[in-house]
Amino acid sequence: MTYPETIHYLESFINYEKIEDYPYKESIKLERVKNFLAAIDNPQDNLKCLHIAGTKGKGSTCVFLAHILRQAGYSVGLYTSPHLSDFRERIRILNPLPADSITSTREDFEGMISEVEVAGLVERLKPLVQKYNKYSEYGPLSFFEVYTSLALLYFKEKKVDFAVLETGLGGRLDATNIVEPLVAAVTPISYEHTQKLGNTLKEIATEKAGIIKVASHKPPFGSSRGKQVKSPIVISAAQEKEARDVIRDRCKEIGARLCEIGRDINYEGTNSEFKVKGLYSEYSNLKIKLLGKHQLTNASVAIGVIDALRFYNINIGSDAVREGLYNTAWPGRCEVVSRAPLVVLDGAQNIASMAALKETIKESFAYKRLILVLGISSDKDIKGICSEIYDLPDVIVLTKADNPRAMEPAALAKYFTGKETQITGNAREAKELSRRLAGKEDLILVCGSLFVVGEFRNG
Repeated sequence: MTYPETIHYLESFINYEKIEDYPYKESIKLERVKNFLAAIDNPQDNLKCLHIAGTKGKGSTCVFLAHILRQAGYSVGLYTSPHLSDFRERIRILNPLPADSITSTREDFEGMISEVEVAGLVERLKPLVQKYNKYSEYGPLSFFEVYTSLALLYFKEKKVDFAVLETGLGGRLDATNIVEPLVAAVTPISYEHTQKLGNTLKEIATEKAGIIKVASHKPPFGSSRGKQVKSPIVISAAQEKEARDVIRDRCKEIGARLCEIGRDINYEGTNSEFKVKGLYSEYSNLKIKLLGKHQLTNASVAIGVIDALRFYNINIGSDAVREGLYNTAWPGRCEVVSRAPLVVLDGAQNIASMAALKETIKESFAYKRLILVLGISSDKDIKGICSEIYDLPDVIVLTKADNPRAMEPAALAKYFTGKETQITGNAREAKELSRRLAGKEDLILVCGSLFVVGEFRNG
C-alpha cells in the first residue's frame, strides 16, 4: 500500500474523536480490541508497559517518563493522543542518546513512526482486520482501536525496553487498557467528557481508575533479575477528595500498592529548580523547560513511576532523572513559537487546565495586551471554560478546528459580552487576524483545543 492509500484506509474506520455525541458505554468495548489483539498473538504481552490515565497532564507525564528512561539507556515506545498535525506523532520510539550527546534532538516529535512503517504495518494487518470485523460479536474496530493495535505490534517488533501509554478517553474501556502495566499512574482528575464519563468526580474517577487492575500473567522482564510483584503498583497525583476516595478504594479492593503525591512523594520549588523526595531517593537540582506549576506535579508523578520500578529491580539513576526531565519537550503545551509578538500555544480544553494556563501566563510572561485565539469542541464545558478565561484577554479572536465536533465561533461570542471580539472561520484565518492585531509587545495565546493549536501551529 502507498501511504495515501494507507491514510484513506485508516480514515474509513469510525473515529470517535470526531463525533460529538455517541453512547459511550455502548460504543466502546474493551472486548473488541482484546479479541483482535489475541488474533495477532497479543503483542502487548511482550511489553513492559507504564500506563497513565487522568484528566490533566497525562501526556506530559508520559513524555517526562519516556525521556527519563531514554536518558537511562533504554529504548522507549511512546503512545500518546491526540496529535497536533500528523497522527504519526502518536507512535514514537525514543532510543538511547549517543554517549557524547548531552541534549536530545530539536525535532518536535522525535522518533515518530515513518510513513513507510505505517504503510507496511497496515498492509500486513488489513486482511486480519477485515476478517475480524466480519465476524466480531462486538462490532467493527474503531480508528483508535486499530491504531492502538498498530502501536503495540510496532513496539513489540522494534523490541523496545519499555512502552509508555497514555489513555485516550477515560481508562476502564479505553483500548490502551488491554495492557497489564508494571506501574499505573493517575494524574489530576477534573471535570471533562461528562456526557460520557459521568457528571460527578466520583463517576469520572471510577472510569479513570479502571486502569488499576491485577495482572493475569507475569510481566516480561528480559532478565533473570526481574521478580514477580504480587500486587499492582499505582502512583497518583494529589486529587480532590471524591476522586482520591475512588482511587484508594479501588487499590484496596484489588490489593494494589498506592503511592500518592503529597503523602508518599513530595516536591517543592519552581520549574527552574525543584526537588522531589521519592519513594526511595531524593532528587535535587531538578529543572524542566515545560512552563507552569502544574508541570511540577506531572514531573513528580513521573519520578514516582520511575522509583516504583525498583520493585522490579529496575533502578534508574538520579542523573538520568535530572537530565531526562530537563531535556523533555512537548509541543503545544504552553509552547512559545514566536517572539515580538509572543505567540504561546497550549492545548488547555477544560476548566482546570484553563485555570492552570491562566496562572502560568500571568507568572511567566510580560506583555502589553493579550490577544486570545480560542476554539472549543462542542462537547466541552463551554460556559465554564469561557468564564475561566474571560478576564485574561484584551482582544478575543474566536475560531474553530477542522473537526465536526468544533463549536461554531459565533456561538462562543455570547460568553464574551463586553469584550472586543472577532470571529474567524478557521485557525488559519485566526492566525492571520491575530498577527495583524498584535503589536511587538503583545502576546497571542492560542488555546481551547489541541486541534486548534495544531492547525494554528502549522497553518
